[in-house]
Amino acid sequence: MKKRNAAYRKLSFFLIALLSMAVVLAGCGSNDSNGAANAGQAGTAAADANAKPASGGAGGKEIRIGYQKYGTVNILKAKGTLDKRLEAEGYKITWTEFPGGPQLLEALNVGSIDIGHTGEAPPIFAQAAKAPLVYLAHEPASPNSEGIIVPKDSKIASLADLKGKKIALNKGSNVHYLLVKALEKAGVDYNDITTVFLPPGDARVAFENGTVDAWVIWDPFLAAAQTATGGKLLTDGKDLVSNIEFYLASRKFAEANGPVIDAFKEELDKIDQWAEANQKDVAELLSPQLGIDVPSLELAAKRRGYGLNPIDDSIIDAQQKIADTFLNLKLIPDAIQVKDATLK
Repeated sequence: MKKRNAAYRKLSFFLIALLSMAVVLAGCGSNDSNGAANAGQAGTAAADANAKPASGGAGGKEIRIGYQKYGTVNILKAKGTLDKRLEAEGYKITWTEFPGGPQLLEALNVGSIDIGHTGEAPPIFAQAAKAPLVYLAHEPASPNSEGIIVPKDSKIASLADLKGKKIALNKGSNVHYLLVKALEKAGVDYNDITTVFLPPGDARVAFENGTVDAWVIWDPFLAAAQTATGGKLLTDGKDLVSNIEFYLASRKFAEANGPVIDAFKEELDKIDQWAEANQKDVAELLSPQLGIDVPSLELAAKRRGYGLNPIDDSIIDAQQKIADTFLNLKLIPDAIQVKDATLK
């Protein structure tokens, strides 16, 4: 119990000290044998982003956008439409890739990027750590785009069988909430599983070599693992979570750059419409960049939702429910009000 309390007290330093975004407990009844290594990797990601000098555009203005391995922002970068639009206004975009939402918001918090995208959980942990973020917009729910998989020859046949098992996931990411809700549905106490916190690449290795019993992961990593390893999908997010992708920015940047934010959202919406109608083209466009085969990316494309939506009361309420759940589990130290992270 003393160890757990010490872990809780460390939570408030996780972003400021450039540690992993993982404000989730390494303990809480579970063991994180990979914490130090992952903190180093996350810190390196943010440090790399921070180390890049701002070269500026024709007018000396730079927009720094963080993106992940997959999503509309990834497609937007590949197509180059936002770059061209903002270049005409004297802006240069600097793109930085991150292994997950927690690491991306860590960089936003320390001022390394201005805009980014994550799932539902990372903004809550970031807000709990006093990150000055604001929600800009969101994609439709995509509950089938994340899940819990086990090796094809695993004896685990149900969520209840996860009791006492080692489960890999990225700290503080969207799939953490999926794990919480899946265990709740199965009647398994969160303290009765062992979490092994790993970024997607390392988690894939652990999953394949049997170091962990299950892996909670999102697309396209989920699709790639299913395609390549034959891993069994124990559950996806359907009837458990919404799995909504959010677009976020630092409050200072958003309030000072309304036209840029509007351009960003408009181009996202255009790309979303194109991507929904051209899923095979999306897979072929991203495959060489991501190092993921076309069939896996097509599977991922079919499982996600498309279209940009505004932040409204229903979304704020849904995020607040997740925040309250994490507070009850002592995964965040204090209550937060999600509405405080919206533009007035």
